[in-house]
Amino acid sequence: MNKTIRRASVFTLLLVLALLVRATWVQFYQGQALADDKDNRRNAIETYAEPLGNIVVAGEAVTGSARTKGGDLAYKRTYEDGELYAAVTGYASQAYAPTQLEGIYQDLLNGTDSRLKTVLDTVTNKRADPGGVVTTIDPEVQKAGYEALGDKKGAALAIDPKTGRILAVVSTPSYDPSALTDANTAGQAWKRLNADPDKPLTNRALRQPLPPGSTFKLVVAAAALEDGLYSSVDQPTDSPDPYRLPGTVRDLTNENPNAPCENATIRTALQYSCNNVFARMAVALGQDKVKAMAEKFGFNDEAQDVPVRAYTSVYPSDMNDSETALTGIGQFDVTATPLQMAMVSAAIANGGKLVAPHMVSQITDSGGDVLENYDDDPGTKEVVSSATAGQLESAMRTVVEKGTGSNARIAGATVGGKTGTAQHGENNSKTPYAWFTSYATSDSSGEEVAVAVLVEQSDAARSEVSGNGLAAPVAKAMMEAALKN
Repeated sequence: MNKTIRRASVFTLLLVLALLVRATWVQFYQGQALADDKDNRRNAIETYAEPLGNIVVAGEAVTGSARTKGGDLAYKRTYEDGELYAAVTGYASQAYAPTQLEGIYQDLLNGTDSRLKTVLDTVTNKRADPGGVVTTIDPEVQKAGYEALGDKKGAALAIDPKTGRILAVVSTPSYDPSALTDANTAGQAWKRLNADPDKPLTNRALRQPLPPGSTFKLVVAAAALEDGLYSSVDQPTDSPDPYRLPGTVRDLTNENPNAPCENATIRTALQYSCNNVFARMAVALGQDKVKAMAEKFGFNDEAQDVPVRAYTSVYPSDMNDSETALTGIGQFDVTATPLQMAMVSAAIANGGKLVAPHMVSQITDSGGDVLENYDDDPGTKEVVSSATAGQLESAMRTVVEKGTGSNARIAGATVGGKTGTAQHGENNSKTPYAWFTSYATSDSSGEEVAVAVLVEQSDAARSEVSGNGLAAPVAKAMMEAALKN
């Protein structure tokens, strides 16, 4: 064999060896990564080869699967009352990554969760039959909140204080998840929804924290009572009216200039929503004590899963006294989700104990056997003493019975609440946010519910924007539905 042929043979052999090494590397070391790659069409083909498992509300599936016409994806996801439950289910799309419960329980719903496999499935490597997700959502409460919000941009969330079960998660404007399920048509709907300035894909109840305004005064009051700054909601406070923000020449006034806010008790200050009282109170306590109380309620928790990860509600740090004063009325850099403000009312209504909120009751296999029960022990922590909770409950009742929350009154139920109107834009140049957080107890059955409502924008004139005018009626509708009043 001459030298040229020998060199060509050696070079060819090296190329074959390199190819074998590369093939071995891809097959044994990169195989799983390639199989899991989001752009691997085989994953979508496998996922939609069979019907998906379902998300269940009150014993009825609000999801389904439909046979497609042609193509290599045999089935697509369908939704019952898609717009009503979009903030709960999210969407499962042939073209885009799943969201909300569809995303959290993707493996369970498509049958790839290892807990679903039988011995035969393991031997044959067959995909298991899909499981199901049983939610805690009450359809009547969900519908009441959705209809009451109507064409307003906002959100509402209801919790059972005793169990932590989330009864409703509402975000408006909503969208129909069915528009995103089919790969052939999803692109146009995706562009339209993302171009919408009202952001219908945003889950405002869980994932859009905004300034909570005067609803945050409940947290400051809780801190003052727990710290011993004031022994009772009926003890007069040290609160000049107007209150000059420390280190400034700015006087903080009240919405109602005729309200009896000078040195008002906590009860009166909540009843009339006196800014001077809670701004002064926050400074007297100091930001560290207010922050500690806020964090007991759930603020600054970066892992608040229900099981969808909620955006963090924030109480800030490193402020001067003037900034601390503004946090006392839920402004400056304080932000909260409706979930967070519902948790505040839920803890107060439950004797100071906060049961971890959750919107999934159980996950099951294809036969309905329970794989995990989230109602068994969701976790409970004491936020404030029962004595403090009782005083705040009483003061919140005064807000509804005699104060700014009159639109939340319910016949046959004991209702407490707190209104809030949060500034929006530089120098409050944009329409304010309207808040209401509340609890209600049925006088006959003892059933309880806590609700928080945020109205981000409505057709109401700026002068008519208030927690009582816009948000309280939504809370009332949801509380009535929960208590069956």
